[in-house]
Amino acid sequence: MPDAPKALSWDDFRLVRAIAGTGSLPAAAVALGLNHSTVFRRLRQVEAMLGVALFERHRSGFVATPAGEAIVATAGRMDHDVTEVLRRLAGQAPSPAGELRISTSDSLLVQVLLPLFARFRAEYPRITLDLVIGNAASNLSRRDADIAIRAADTAPETLVGRRLARIAWALYGRADDVAAPGQDPVAQANWVGLGESMGSLKATQFLQKSVAPERIAARVNSVLALAEAVEAGLGIGHLPCFVGDVRPGLRRLAAPEAAFGSTLWVLTHPDLRQAPRVRAMMDFVGPAVAPLRDLLEGRGLG
Repeated sequence: MPDAPKALSWDDFRLVRAIAGTGSLPAAAVALGLNHSTVFRRLRQVEAMLGVALFERHRSGFVATPAGEAIVATAGRMDHDVTEVLRRLAGQAPSPAGELRISTSDSLLVQVLLPLFARFRAEYPRITLDLVIGNAASNLSRRDADIAIRAADTAPETLVGRRLARIAWALYGRADDVAAPGQDPVAQANWVGLGESMGSLKATQFLQKSVAPERIAARVNSVLALAEAVEAGLGIGHLPCFVGDVRPGLRRLAAPEAAFGSTLWVLTHPDLRQAPRVRAMMDFVGPAVAPLRDLLEGRGLG
């Protein structure tokens, strides 16, 4: 008898409490998700282990004996203690922490992501963002970055993630030139565009194939620099709508070019996707970008 309490499990206490609470084995079985015969067998084992009867069998059902009432009372305290511990641990569970290296472009960072990252940091203050800015995609397989937020036609098969939006491109010119009476802002205009380092973009390929070299005033290797060049009056050029539409000094010269569009992705390596800091950003960025889809997809500022 002295060693018996050591042999009782939490499930044994739950079993006795369920029978006392329902007054019958079938009802206790339903409450515990067991079958009737299992509850009957386990009750007999517990009573045999303790050497005392825990219930008296009456026509009205099972009524706890003094020993049974002691087990039920203990089970209640145990249940309360377990609930309190779990609640306390949930409140004290550490939030995701550590350094999160994110690769993206200058235009996406400045025009779209920085305000979102500020909100993310307010929610996850123990995560430090290491932002890798450049036009070349980081190699996530080599761990150049934990996450990439970039535009591309397709996502590499070696990575996992989700589509966030389409990115529309349109032709832009300086607002003052567009408003000038009697002038065609496209026919005689000089052009500015992106250089060979960004040759994978449809806008760059268009400039190379469709614009005479003598009409190309400048090439740059940054989308933000391209927007600045158009706004400064160097020439007209194709820009992502989320860059061009927010600049008062620029005007669209044509509707977005469907063929120039690309997809905005958030991607990570499969080995990293369950890391808490990575999962936090992957879950955050989709809903955060959703309100900006009209701007990204060329439907205006909304």
